[in-house]
Parts: sequence; C-alpha cells; structure tokens
Amino acid sequence: MRKVLFSTALSLSLAVSPLITTGAMAQQLRPGGQVQGELARGDDRLDSGEFMDVYEVQGRAGETLRATMRSDEFDTYLMIRGPGGFSEDNDDAEGDGTNSALDVRLPTNGTYRVSATSYEPGESGRYVLRLDAAGPGGEAQYRRGQDNAGGGTLRLDATSGGVLAQGDRRLNSGEFTDDWSLPVRRGETYTVRLSSADFDTYLMLRGGGLSEDNDDDTGQRGTTNSALTFTATADGEVDIAATSFEPGEVGRYQIVVERGGTAARADQGRRPQSDYRPSNREADGVIQVGQTVSGALARGDRRLESGEYINTWTLRGRRGQTVDLRLTSSAFDPYLAIRGPGGLSDFNDDDPDGDGSFNSRLVVTLPADGDYEVTATSYAPGEEGAYRLAAVAADGRASTSRPGQQSYVEDDRGRQSATGGSIQLGQTVGGSLQAGDDQLSSGEYADSFTFVGRRGQRVAAELTSSAFDAYLILRTPGGEQIDNDDGETGTDSRIDTVLAEDGEYEVQVTSYAPGETGSYRFSVAPSMGTARQAAVPGGARVHAIMVGISDYGGVANDLSYTDEDAEKLAETLERGGVLAPESVVLTNAEATVAGVRRAFAQVAREAGPDDMFLFFFSGHGAQEAGGPSGGEPDGRTETIVLRDGEITDAEMAEMFAGLNTRLSLLVLDSCFSGGFARNVVDRPGVMGLFSSEEDLTSSVADKFEAGGYLSHFLRAGLAGDGDVDGDGAVTAGELATYLRAQFVAEVSGVEAETIEGQRNYQNLVIDRGGVQVDDIVLRLASNGSGQGGL
Repeated sequence: MRKVLFSTALSLSLAVSPLITTGAMAQQLRPGGQVQGELARGDDRLDSGEFMDVYEVQGRAGETLRATMRSDEFDTYLMIRGPGGFSEDNDDAEGDGTNSALDVRLPTNGTYRVSATSYEPGESGRYVLRLDAAGPGGEAQYRRGQDNAGGGTLRLDATSGGVLAQGDRRLNSGEFTDDWSLPVRRGETYTVRLSSADFDTYLMLRGGGLSEDNDDDTGQRGTTNSALTFTATADGEVDIAATSFEPGEVGRYQIVVERGGTAARADQGRRPQSDYRPSNREADGVIQVGQTVSGALARGDRRLESGEYINTWTLRGRRGQTVDLRLTSSAFDPYLAIRGPGGLSDFNDDDPDGDGSFNSRLVVTLPADGDYEVTATSYAPGEEGAYRLAAVAADGRASTSRPGQQSYVEDDRGRQSATGGSIQLGQTVGGSLQAGDDQLSSGEYADSFTFVGRRGQRVAAELTSSAFDAYLILRTPGGEQIDNDDGETGTDSRIDTVLAEDGEYEVQVTSYAPGETGSYRFSVAPSMGTARQAAVPGGARVHAIMVGISDYGGVANDLSYTDEDAEKLAETLERGGVLAPESVVLTNAEATVAGVRRAFAQVAREAGPDDMFLFFFSGHGAQEAGGPSGGEPDGRTETIVLRDGEITDAEMAEMFAGLNTRLSLLVLDSCFSGGFARNVVDRPGVMGLFSSEEDLTSSVADKFEAGGYLSHFLRAGLAGDGDVDGDGAVTAGELATYLRAQFVAEVSGVEAETIEGQRNYQNLVIDRGGVQVDDIVLRLASNGSGQGGL
C-alpha cells in the first residue's frame, strides 16, 4: 500500500448521528467569542432536514466550555462533535424556554465542531451563538489573553489591573495566580491592597526575608478584599502573588501599593493592633540580639483589654538591624508583638514557616536606634504557662538558621561555619540535632539550610547519621514540599529531584521520631539521577541508520519530503552533539535492501553497551498476505519498502537481535508500521515508535513540509522539546508523552484506511517493551545543571 495524503479538513460530524447532507464550511470560533448568524435556505442541512451553521473550535484536553444559542425566531438546537466520537446535544437550556446551552469537558486536544441548528426541520431565522470557558457550574470563565494579562512590576501609588484566568500559573492547591514584583528599600513600610468584585481575593508576599499571606482586609469589614502591610528587610524586590481564596476562581482585579501603614495579619481574627499600648510599668526583662530567655504567663501578670496575660521585654536595637524574634511554648498558643521608635508596630500569631505549629515568629528591620518593647502573650484570654523567647540577628531571609543550630561546612579550607544556614550546591555540611534546636510541631528537632537553584537542575539532597533515623524535607520557592524518610539503603535519607523553578530552596534536616538527637552529615549536590540514569553517558553516543526515500524509481509512487526526513534527523542529532560519527544516512537510490543491511551491520559493530542504537525509516510501508500465526494473528506480514525490495518485520527482528547496546530504538514513519512492534520489541532494551497502527495507512505531513508527522515531531523531541523537566536528558517516558501530545494536537483529525478501504484515523503506536519510563534515551549536549555530556 502506498503512503498517501488525506485531507486534514475531516468532518468529525460524519462519525456520529445526525448526518450532514452537504459539506459544511466551518467558521472559526474561540472561547469568549460571540457570533450573530442566520439559518436560511441554502445553508447545509442535517439528513433530517434542519438547516445548520458549523463553527470550528480548537480545544485542549480537560478544557471546560459553555456554548449558548439564543433566538426569538425559532426553537434552537446545539450540537458539539469532536475527536474520538465525542458527541453532545442540547435542545432547551434549563429554565430558558427554547434557547439552548451546552456545558462540556473536552476529552482530548483537537478540532471540535459546534453546530447551530433548529429543533424542527426547515426552521429559519436569526440567532446569537456564544462560547465561553466555563467553571464546574457552567459560569463563564475568563481566558488568558492580551486584554486580561496580569503580572509585572508594581509602582507606588499607581493602581494596576489584571485578570485571573484559565492559562495562568496555578498554585499547588489549584488557585490561579498572577505574579507581580515590587521594588523596595530596606526599613520602609508598604501596604499592598488587592480588590475584586468577581472573586474572593488573597495576597501572598515572598522574598527579601518575608513570607506573609492575607485573606480579608479587616479595615474593610464585610468585604473579601485583601491588604498586607510589611516592612522591607533589604533593598531589592519582593514577589507579590495576586490570587484567590478558592481554587479555580477567576475574574478581574485591581492591585495598588502605598508607602506606610500598620502591619497586621487580618486573617487571624485578632484584636486591633491598637490594643498593644506602651506599658507604663517597668519591663519584665531585657533581651539582647543573639540571646534566648525563658518566662511564664501566669495569674498576677498584666493583661490586655481583651484578657490575655502579657510579659514585655526590652530590646535595644540599631537602625537598619534585622532581628528574627521567636516565641515558643508547649503550654499555650503564643502571640508575639513589637513596638518602638520610628513608628514600628508589628505582631504575629503563627509562624508561616512553622510546619503547622502554633509558635510565633517576627522578622523585622528596625527603623531607628533605641529601645523596643517586645510583647510575649497568648492567642486566647487567660492562657498560662512557660515559654521561650529568642532574638536572633537575621540576614534578610525568612529561613535563617534556627536558634541553637550548630553546623559547619567542610571544604578545602577545613571546617567553616554554615553562617545563616546558607550553603552552596556541592558543599557537605556537618552538624548535630540537639535539645534547644527548633522543633517541628510533631516534636522532632530540625536544622534548616537554604540554597539557590535554577529550573531544570537535577540535585540530590543526602542526609546520613549513625545516631538517629534521618529524615529530609525540601521546600520549593513556590511552597511545594517533598519529604523522604529512607534512601536506597538503611535509615539514611535522600531526595533526588529536578528543580521546577528558580529561587531559594529550603532543606530541613530532622529525624523520623520526635526528640532524636546526634551528629549528621548533609549535602546538596548536582545529580545525574538514579543509579540507573547516572550510568548513562552523554556525548556522541547515538549510533544511527537513517533511511528516507522520496524517489522510488518507478517501483512505487514517489513521496514528498521523506528523503529530507532522514537528512534533517541526522542534522538535528549532529547539531546537538549526540550523533556518533559511524552513523549512516541512506536516501533514494542508496536505500537498497543490500545497502540497508550493510549499513546496519557496520553501525551495529561500532555500537557498544553504553550506546544508543537508532534505526529510522521514512517511506512506503506495505502488507503481504499469509496465514494467521502467533506472530501474525491477522495473517499479514508488514514490510518497509526500499528502492529495490522490502524488509519484513521478521527480518527486522533478526537484525535487532544481534545488537549489544544500552537501548535500541526502532522508528518507522510508514503505512502499517505498527505491525513491527510485535516482532521487534520483544527483548529488553528495545523501544519502538511507529506512525500508524498495523492495518492503517500513514499520511505525508505537508503542513510541516515533512514526509511524516512522526519524523517531524521526533526531530523536535530529540533536539530538546522532549526534555519536559528541563534536566538535560530525554527519557523514554518524556519522549513518549511528548510525541503523544503532538499527535493528539496535530494528527487526531487525519484520516487513514485499511487495505480493504475501511476508514479511520491515523494513530501513533509506542511500545516501550522492557524500557522503563525513566530510562534515558539520550543526554543533550548541555543541561540545566551545567553538566555537559560526558
């Protein structure tokens, strides 16, 4: 069977009833769009006689759409058809007379057809059709676009607008978010206000030693607007996320930043800040920066107007000094406040980095020289018990080293103090968990370290100890948490991961059980992945035979671009620095049966156990009739058609059986190529990629000026587009996922047929056999970790 080109303008409505009696010319419609149309004589008709207008929509898997059709002149009817037999109809929208509405969730990427028609045959008249992205209840949703983009740089006293919309970045908990940056100066106080009539707003502030959230602005009772007031701890920029309280909320908002204000966390439901009044009595004690003191709330202590006992401590500070204040107690829910010169007034209920504990923490930059009043109290009136108050010199980060943390870095100069808990990738840290360290809410002691990472870097954090059962916690700049108890052996801990974003990461060194203590060794270093992945070298390790035939010399009809598929693949791999010099390209008259066998044997001899072997073919495929067997249950043998003959699937299997390589990849972009999978992908280390199922044809990819869709997408995938996590290695799972996604987006409407003329659609076939998802197909010449090919 020749490799033929079918029209991509496939009428998906033909797959399902009712049928269209003429070829409908479809107009394009996008979510958020509205059209005014008219059903009239001369329009296309359904086979049941109704006039219809057809609109095409490019959809994505998982996307939720709402289509509405209204008319005062006839009883409307809506239909949506799509890939894979997708079919939805609606006559009358609930409670809306003869108007129609459809809420659908798209099952796959591809082209969908919205048909505007009538309930009765022959009805005509004007109508309005609208398409919107929709939420679970069908309400209209915003989509990302030039007119609703959000994010950027905020300016003081200037109101900026944005829209939370489909396509925005999402938090791990599902909320859409726009990211803004704000230039700040150390010691200055700022107030950020976020307002919206469309959704319940939520503000998040990160960076520069700050980590604060706000739900509702208590200064605007009864509203869902948000406000955050903070004092900058360093010159530079802070990151502000404009998001929503509930996942999936969308709509327009306004955000403004003003200088000044009174810092307060409105979502804590606490008494007004003004309740913290300067004391006329002598302070309960003095605390110095770098000191930890003990105290107790008890009957007889002074009380706030709202009934909480209170102790005050005097802290002498200097202008510009950043102090990390921590109040901890196992007897009551601590509450911490500070007031003093320069108008400083701040308080905190729960430490946002406190792992769910009730301990309180404030990181403040002092605006002036002088004595500051630090207040230790409780969240609820009348609570009593012992507490500890620590004042630590901070360097502008919220995740500074914990009080009592004792750790050091080992390098060429010997042991150096791990000042502030900040380390560099590749450093090894020694330390000890001990009584007095910071504790998790579940009772485990913990030391914390920070490092700066970049998206796409693969790193391994390792913690070893002979004194306790090691446990590691990694937190990303975006707030995601990764935990590990035991590594590959024993009670040591290891986290090996690819960093998903740029920024500062925090690692907590702790124990599996509460109260465990003892020495440990800890490191965060660039990683080559698991032991199986690390054993895969980079460099020119792809030994390839690349065959493409356009000119068949009269043996079969000529094809477009198929010879260029082989040449372009070789250029891509060579440009990427991964193609072994022994590789061979055969096109047109060179691609004889003997020539292919000779090249296969030559390249196979050079390919060793650390190499990847690739056989690529773009051209005609055929089927030969035979008797049914275990290897060919349909009784047909599949072949690739060369210039002077054919190579069968069984013969290809014999050729692959002689390989001694780490991974062997068979890629066939030809009709009926999926039939090779059963024969060739039957041993460890062999993976197959085929452009069609074993009884269906493949099409020329004219739209990409390529001989085949698989050829076109394979080049991009091996050039780096298939490296989904950005770690510089394309794995079998990543390549398969990438190719499937491209086929769904671009090939799902391309028609194919069997030898008997049965019609269907072209589908990609991927068979990994014994190749694991994380097995590396190839390492790119340079990856995000700065680790070049080996």
